[in-house]
Amino acid sequence: MGFPSDISDLGVVDLLMGLPNRDRRWWATAMAGTLRDEDSRSGMTHPAGYMFKALPEVERSATSSDDLLHEMDRFGIEKALIPVSFDDADTVEAVRRHPDRLLGSFQVDPTNIMEGVRALRRAREEAGVVAASFFPCGCTPPVPVDDRLAYPLYAACIDLGLPVFVNAGIPGPRVPATAQDVMRFDQVCYDFPELTVVMRHGGEPWCDLAVKLMLKWPGLHWSSSAFAPKHYPREIVDYANTRGADKIMYAGYFPYGLTLDRIFAELPNVPFKDEVWPKFLRTNALRVLGL
Repeated sequence: MGFPSDISDLGVVDLLMGLPNRDRRWWATAMAGTLRDEDSRSGMTHPAGYMFKALPEVERSATSSDDLLHEMDRFGIEKALIPVSFDDADTVEAVRRHPDRLLGSFQVDPTNIMEGVRALRRAREEAGVVAASFFPCGCTPPVPVDDRLAYPLYAACIDLGLPVFVNAGIPGPRVPATAQDVMRFDQVCYDFPELTVVMRHGGEPWCDLAVKLMLKWPGLHWSSSAFAPKHYPREIVDYANTRGADKIMYAGYFPYGLTLDRIFAELPNVPFKDEVWPKFLRTNALRVLGL
């Protein structure tokens, strides 16, 4: 069987899509206190623009949420997890208008501990978000995965029944990577055995370690966001085909860095076993999101 021949019958769940950013350089403003190189401070439109050619500018418009649904329909994507923010009313409105298709994820900045926890609770109550997210290297100053500042966030996720998506591995922006060292997940999973954690953005160059930790900790998972399928780490593909079929989940990166045309052109060439595909593309995500 291999890659599903009629993907629309499966109903893909994409764990990272979104509306176009209002400002392509929002990240440079948010991380101004930690960025030091001139390209990041004043030039690149994408935080990893030195790695690959950024997508053409996609403007936010009154029809952006409908445009996103159209793209989802083209590729058989039934549901998508999208970032929502109370500073961006369009994102909250999108998940309210399309709760069966668009699922909200709320990013928490643990540098202000209680403000972040209260904002997450509000997002759950008012916008119905189904997940939290945390970008350790994106905080100013960076907040390591296992830092005490992040622990109230993890506790709140358990109380609210939410998984947390945490950036792992070398970050795209040119800032030190130590806050996202994959080994840091070991302590978090030990301290919070009830927590569901999804490593986001690949975890390279520590993919062997990521696999070992997923074998060790039931609540730890991996998602493919920001990786074109032809670049999925070999260690992750091997793990999915052996003991990790329930731990690996599909996430795209549209419209932030990858097109769906490229992703779905390359996916059939990923050497997953037949039984891995429905778990990778759908059922694992539904379970992790509590759906």
